[in-house]
Amino acid sequence: MGPHHLPFYLAPESGTDVLMVVMGIFLVATLIWVGTLYLRLHSLPERMAHKSEKLQFEIVAILGLLALFTHIHLFWVAGLLLAMIDIPDFGTPLRSIAGSVEKIADTMPDTGAEAEDEAKSDPVSLSPHLPEKTRADVAKEARGGHV
Repeated sequence: MGPHHLPFYLAPESGTDVLMVVMGIFLVATLIWVGTLYLRLHSLPERMAHKSEKLQFEIVAILGLLALFTHIHLFWVAGLLLAMIDIPDFGTPLRSIAGSVEKIADTMPDTGAEAEDEAKSDPVSLSPHLPEKTRADVAKEARGGHV
């Protein structure tokens, strides 16, 4: 009883609705594309901080996760700002200085060897009222350590 000529967007009597299938595929593809775009934008601070030092990268990553799960966008903005700031690296020069000082301390064996030889042969006593120093104490003092 239907008209003989139906528009293309109406499903035939015994067929599948082609327009609905096409729109379903388009909807799924659009959702995947928008989700990927959202997650790439969301991970922007992490990708920016990836080249920085480890502590700064970890803080930015935590702020990104907090923003993702709590929907508080201030965390994301804070992570983005922290990723843009280059925090100076104080640790590397200090480690270098400490390594150099250790090398300098190890290259002065004359004082330590003489003090150990002296301690082995004759324990030192500063005063009759003070206890005698042990060999380990004399050797430790010669190397610059505290007793």
